Amino acid sequence: MRDFIMKYMPPDYSLHGKQIDDLIFMVHVLMAILFVGWGLYFLYVLYRFSEKRSPRADYVGVRTHASSYIEMGVAAVEVILLVVISIPAWYRWATPPDKSKNPLEIRVVAEQFAWNVHYPGADGVFGRTAVTLVTASNPLGLDPEDPKGKDDIVTLNQLHLEKDRPALIHVTSKDVIHSFKLPVMRAEQDAIPGMSVSIHFTPTKASGADDHWEIACAQLCGLGHYRMRGQMAVHTKADFAKWLSENAPAAPPAEAPVAPANPIPEATPAQPATHSG
Repeated sequence: MRDFIMKYMPPDYSLHGKQIDDLIFMVHVLMAILFVGWGLYFLYVLYRFSEKRSPRADYVGVRTHASSYIEMGVAAVEVILLVVISIPAWYRWATPPDKSKNPLEIRVVAEQFAWNVHYPGADGVFGRTAVTLVTASNPLGLDPEDPKGKDDIVTLNQLHLEKDRPALIHVTSKDVIHSFKLPVMRAEQDAIPGMSVSIHFTPTKASGADDHWEIACAQLCGLGHYRMRGQMAVHTKADFAKWLSENAPAAPPAEAPVAPANPIPEATPAQPATHSG
């Protein structure tokens, strides 16, 4: 049954994905048992309490406690799924990876209808941003005067990650509520204006040279919601370093020294005196 359910799921390329899929499988098994059980009980009730078999109304009802035991069993299974599996898993996923694991830290800023992806650059520090600096050519409002932002990389609808390296993504929005979803990474987080919410996961498979996976918006966010899609690529360590170097902002050309407005005249060497006659 698990293989049947997983056949209709997106492929899983994340370290924690199996735990998510196992939980989904167990919930579906419980729903299938309840569906079959209640269906059979419904058919039994139709037969047992039909007018032919019960011409007179019974005002006492069920005289056994079987239904109570069944309800207690279902509640026990639900408690196990919630307390033993779901809450511990949520705690692990809600705890950011330790700095010692060198997570790849990225900002994703949603807007109608695109994903702006912000990398901190070689220095590992995000440049300062300000709402007043947002323009069509500067969608994140990066401060051009901030030296920490000179090496930052900004992409549109393109997310690049490194295989086997934890990714820590800070998600927010510029306008309305969106939902940042990576199906193959089993990761999803609402992008809420005024809030920055973090998610983390570890990719376990590198995408091919021409293979990209979908970034979807899982929240109806306006008339252009259907086209708010991006692409995610996962690289090996060497290929990711190459991608960073190729997309790093070009260093500004060195300026030639400017001569002062009123240069001090250079002293000329003294000429030897000459005498005539």
